[in-house]
Amino acid sequence: MTSNVFEERGITDPLVFGFWKVPKEDCASVCYQAIKEGYRRLDCACDYGNEKEVGEGIANAIKDGLCTREELFVTSKLWNTYHKPEHVPLACQRSLADLQLSYLDEYLIHFPISMEFVPFEKKYPPEWVNLDGKMVVVPNDICATWKAMEDLVSNGMAKTIGVCNFSIQLLRQIFSTCTIRPSTLQVELHPQNSQQKLVRFAHENGMNITAFSAFGSVSYVVLSMSTEEDSLFSNPKIVKIAEAKKKTPAQILIRWAMERGVFPLTKTVNANRMKENRDVFDFSLTSDDMAVINGLNENRRYNDPGVFCELAFGTFCPIYE
Repeated sequence: MTSNVFEERGITDPLVFGFWKVPKEDCASVCYQAIKEGYRRLDCACDYGNEKEVGEGIANAIKDGLCTREELFVTSKLWNTYHKPEHVPLACQRSLADLQLSYLDEYLIHFPISMEFVPFEKKYPPEWVNLDGKMVVVPNDICATWKAMEDLVSNGMAKTIGVCNFSIQLLRQIFSTCTIRPSTLQVELHPQNSQQKLVRFAHENGMNITAFSAFGSVSYVVLSMSTEEDSLFSNPKIVKIAEAKKKTPAQILIRWAMERGVFPLTKTVNANRMKENRDVFDFSLTSDDMAVINGLNENRRYNDPGVFCELAFGTFCPIYE
């Protein structure tokens, strides 16, 4: 049976559609199609470089009567180069303008990594390097950044605020000074990296959890950060449960997150897969199924700045250790 976390919070549909790595040329139509297929939670970010196109898709969907603005829950994220308090509202306003929205339902700090400011007019999105092609990490008080995030709520720019890729200790740090607690924690979460203590801590502190990379390694093969052999889709234990339920491995992975009270974040440009990923409300996983899937945990991260930042940019930047 699905975790009662959703029921307690009045959430009937926890499925999230993500736009990381959706090509700009396809993004408006992909967004429109996702809304047409029933997605109402849309996960965006400055760093994805396609918020303008997502905004076009949202505007077209609303214009055509597929949904109202109030029916959507749109998330964006504060990039690493905008952590200084004076840059936070500017970054949020740029995302709002690109998305053609007057407010965000949720604005998240993308990483607990503060980097050198890059002016909008010089490079947008700035990605991981400055104008000289270097990744420059700078000292910053994350609690001061959080205070500026709180001001976004006061100013009506964001209804809720939260964080991504934060540890329990960083959450405690925010809790120690905040006026508004983070509403959401978005982290890499899949059976190979189940993060049971973090999930429990966040839930016990009233936070929602969104799982990015809910399918594990799939998104990282093309980035040479994983191999086909890592795929959970072909894992014999996942396949066996999928066959027993007459579902696909992808549907089992989505349902596993739901059973934990976690919002599964998935992405596809294929309309049939959009339908497939939403066909997860007519079955459940037993406690034995959950135990089998939980047993696949190996604390395996595919998206780890402590690894890829050094390989790609020559900057050692661990955030989890």
